[in-house]
Amino acid sequence: MLVAKVIDLSTIIEIFIAQLRLSFKLNRSALCHNKRVVDTMFNALTQFLTPGKNPDITPAFEYQNNHLPTLWLLGKTGAGKSSLIQAITGDSDVEVGNGFEPCTMTSKAYDFPLGKPLLRFLDTRGLSEADYDPQQDIALSSQQGHALLLIAKAEEPEQSEVLNALSKINNSTTIKHVIVVHTAIKQLPEQDRKKAIAYNQQQFEQCWGGKIPSVAVDFELADGSRFGVDELGEKIGQLLPIVSQLMDKQQHSDAEEANFKQLKSEILWYASSAGATDAVPTVGLIAVPSIQAKMLYSLASQYGIKWNKKTFGELLGTLGTGFAVQYAAKMGIRQLVKFIPVYGQTVGSASAAVVSFTSTYAIGRVACKYMYHKGKNERVSNEEMQSLYRDALSSIKEIAEQ
Repeated sequence: MLVAKVIDLSTIIEIFIAQLRLSFKLNRSALCHNKRVVDTMFNALTQFLTPGKNPDITPAFEYQNNHLPTLWLLGKTGAGKSSLIQAITGDSDVEVGNGFEPCTMTSKAYDFPLGKPLLRFLDTRGLSEADYDPQQDIALSSQQGHALLLIAKAEEPEQSEVLNALSKINNSTTIKHVIVVHTAIKQLPEQDRKKAIAYNQQQFEQCWGGKIPSVAVDFELADGSRFGVDELGEKIGQLLPIVSQLMDKQQHSDAEEANFKQLKSEILWYASSAGATDAVPTVGLIAVPSIQAKMLYSLASQYGIKWNKKTFGELLGTLGTGFAVQYAAKMGIRQLVKFIPVYGQTVGSASAAVVSFTSTYAIGRVACKYMYHKGKNERVSNEEMQSLYRDALSSIKEIAEQ
């Protein structure tokens, strides 16, 4: 029989009020015109700690959707862009042009996973046009964490279209992360392979004006296997850590973890939404607790658990009273500090975004474990839950800081 200590949520709210009052006195000069902000934050946190309905936070999700990490694909038709996307997403049905939505006058975008996207692929469709102007694509890509992938078949030395576009892109100082992906390398005899790769690499580096990291791959070997995909994921993952999570194929240690893996991308989506919205003070105040509440409602539904104040109190009970108190206090402090002039709009917002991302992911992880065992009427120890929460925070920090 699952028995968990239920935390008194009213006590936590009272502690949070006291923290707000203390913070208000300490930062009166910065907050004297922001009483509405404090009230809004308190109402959002109260909604999180006392679940009564499934919150509607569509504006927060729309904001996150406009700030997705982006992989900008630059390559000739047939260079292997579709195969690259399939390798990263694991979706064999993806094809450039099929399922891609117009994004700018010269590009199309594909968001993955569909519905709750974590990553955007941007394909330049006006590449072959002599008057191609990349400014719209540059402006779009520079809004998000991004990497530019130059994709070229090893057997095709004629790369003037890509070089022309790259030359124009190079005039922008916003594009900093570039990787050359040499494709179909096994289609060439071994004695010709290195020369072909070296020639295309030299063309790109000459145009770019410096060294560019590269990876050699082949997505269609004769025996149906692929070459270089793990290295590709590692290289891209160094620039966009979310890619490493999407390509994670580690074995599950037990049934609970296997179940969590099925929901991991959804939890990452909620975490990304919390981190993105918390980067802007007036959005994060309203959205972060509500995003976390929405995530818990969604997870409970998928585990067949009735989500209410009692169930939430049980979950908090497994994490200990200290967790809930610290959550309420830290939420208040980190949101209020964002309104300190200059400091709050730079360091404050950045650190708040990281904390919101990691805490949302960790809450989602422990919620999955709690709900899995609750559904089976099994007990899970507080020590195990608290250790899992700490491990989840640590494991996802790199992505949060991207």
